[in-house]
Amino acid sequence: MKYMTLSAVSALALASGSNAPLQADEGFSLFNDAKFSAQIRPRYENVDDDSNTKKDANAMSLRASIGLETGLFSLDGLSIKVEGTTVQTLGAERYNDKSPDAHTAYDVVADPEQTRFTQAYLQYKYGDTTAKIGRQIINLDNQRFIGSVDWRQMPQSFDAVTLNNTSIAGLNLTGAYIYSYATVFDEHTWDSKSLILNGSYKISDLVKVTVYDYMISSEKSAYGSDTYGLAFSGNIPVSAAKVDYRAEYARQGDATFKTVGVDENKNDAYYYNLDAMANLNGLLFGAGYEFLSGKGSADETAFQTPLATLHKFNGWADKFLSTPLGGLCDTSVSLGYTAPGLGKALAVYHSFETDVDMSGKNDLGSEWDFMYTNTIPGIKGLNGLIKAAYYDGGNVSGYNADITKFWLQFDYKF
Repeated sequence: MKYMTLSAVSALALASGSNAPLQADEGFSLFNDAKFSAQIRPRYENVDDDSNTKKDANAMSLRASIGLETGLFSLDGLSIKVEGTTVQTLGAERYNDKSPDAHTAYDVVADPEQTRFTQAYLQYKYGDTTAKIGRQIINLDNQRFIGSVDWRQMPQSFDAVTLNNTSIAGLNLTGAYIYSYATVFDEHTWDSKSLILNGSYKISDLVKVTVYDYMISSEKSAYGSDTYGLAFSGNIPVSAAKVDYRAEYARQGDATFKTVGVDENKNDAYYYNLDAMANLNGLLFGAGYEFLSGKGSADETAFQTPLATLHKFNGWADKFLSTPLGGLCDTSVSLGYTAPGLGKALAVYHSFETDVDMSGKNDLGSEWDFMYTNTIPGIKGLNGLIKAAYYDGGNVSGYNADITKFWLQFDYKF
């Protein structure tokens, strides 16, 4: 299957490299206005996790993807997109990639070798309405609930039917039914019954209002819930600075759809988030507070987001890919700069606590995160990234060991 997929990806490259449309015997174009895209992303990742006796992970991996988007049958609005991605190890595999034959003597780096179609969908646009069916990337809002996990070398893809409408100025409506999905790991496609509804209205640059209802069913995590919420976002000019902000609240209740592999899912949890980032002539100052409720009684559950791009939240050490039983309170501050030619640098500090004590304790530790990224001069489309995370454990069992992670990455898109 791996070599079949690679052959298909190679065929896409040959097809997209031709300027002439493919013609049927009758004379009409099968494909037209072909657009080709590709990406090469090598990365080095080091992981030192003191919670076990494993050896430090040292992973050299490469993402290579190629995509083709083209009109179909010369029909207005009808198109297809196909994208193939392969992840390969460069050198020895000195890390645990969580695959069935993983090197378990090492710490985890979730980038197993694999090759697959990451997108393959049929699209139809009619006026301000767009419909897609098939495998696709779905990123909603800040990806706190639905995201492609693009940080990992193999992104998360959704097999879905989606509709988007922008007929009314400022109003964006999105609906999707996800019937299966492929995670970042080298494993089978997981079943799902998830209905995703999201609507946003941009009143002005100062305020955009977003409402959503995510009826999620996840076979992989044996989990289901309905999450509905409200968010306000925008940017506020304050003297010489511009302040981007987001304020959000969500409730999580019982699942509308029966979760595959689970007889019943009872949920009672809530979430809120407040964050702001000020840009003062390129200097960045930020602060945030994110709250995911925990299990405080027999009827309560910890707030979970199984289909999110989790690496973006609660520290880059990925210690909180699932919410602790006692919940999570994340207080953060950030400082950095961004300037043309100088790139972007950012330092973030997190302090973590539980919502509800776990065995009488609530300290989930703290974390420092650092990042610098910039374009590489002389090569259009090439970017470099240096990134590090230092997690200092607290006093709660399972969250009391230190973790250090370091990344060096180049990303070339063309």
